[in-house]
Amino acid sequence: MSQPGKTAVVLVNLGTPDKAEPSAVRRYLKEFLSDQRVVEGKGLRRLLWLSVLNGIILNVRPKKVAKAYASIWEDDSPMRKILDKQVAELHLLLQKQYGDHAPEVFSAMTYGKPGLTQRLEKLSESGYKKVLLVPMYPQYSATTTAPIYDLAAKYQLKQRCVLDIRIVNSYYDHPAYISALADHIEVFKREKGSADKLILSYHGIPKEYADKGDPYPDQCHQTSALLAEKMGLADSEWMTTFQSRFGPAQWMQPYTDKTLEALPAKGVKALHITCPAFSADCLETLEEIAIENRDVFLEAGGERYDYISALNAQSGFIDLLATLVKEQAGDWVGER
Repeated sequence: MSQPGKTAVVLVNLGTPDKAEPSAVRRYLKEFLSDQRVVEGKGLRRLLWLSVLNGIILNVRPKKVAKAYASIWEDDSPMRKILDKQVAELHLLLQKQYGDHAPEVFSAMTYGKPGLTQRLEKLSESGYKKVLLVPMYPQYSATTTAPIYDLAAKYQLKQRCVLDIRIVNSYYDHPAYISALADHIEVFKREKGSADKLILSYHGIPKEYADKGDPYPDQCHQTSALLAEKMGLADSEWMTTFQSRFGPAQWMQPYTDKTLEALPAKGVKALHITCPAFSADCLETLEEIAIENRDVFLEAGGERYDYISALNAQSGFIDLLATLVKEQAGDWVGER
């Protein structure tokens, strides 16, 4: 058991099924898509969505999604394996920096296992009093980061003696994050060669959410602009797109797949693409971007398509996480 008052750092990612099987995918999708932060709506709109979700989507989509997961699955979900490695690497770096006073590092998921609520419960039972939650989303969105705030608040409501919880809101423009992205892309270019254009593809959100004030699209564009400036890219050498749209509603544009389909006719034959909103490779990067969208580009006349991985557990990203810990919880480090 830890010393009373010891600090914990929890890296929180979205979530993943336990297995690449329809039943496990169904459980995960039900929890994920039932969250009103993910699919907004009240009253009749909410009832209609739940009816569609439970009556159609959860009966049709799990088999297809499970097949996609199976194409990237090894002994576990890539996201969970990478998150575990990120935890281990950050733990080692913090030990080097703070010695015996280093905070402990743990993992958690908003949906699926290990769940954030269960993680907070175990930390409290083990005597931790101070907890820094670090969302694995550089850009804030009400669909991703906000649910972490919701879960922390719901946990606290049930406690007589609450935890001292801090949450990193975003780091889309943090110099260490931009540098890590730039260095990663430059290394890839040196090893694989240059391309006609760099696509920065971000997970999309419905346009309605942005119109209501979600800052996510603006933060994505700011990340792209800072990255392009850091790398010295001309405006013609890069562009921002949005992927993973779902349902009939209009999402943030330009759409990644439609853009890739159109680029070869405009003379773009060699392409680099990366996904700065993802801290860990997952279904949306390894299957949708690296496989599906590659086919879209090549079938439209493209000749070379290279996916540049997420930062994952690379040293630049781990350095960023350690910097966030120092900035957000530096006054906690070493406390007992």
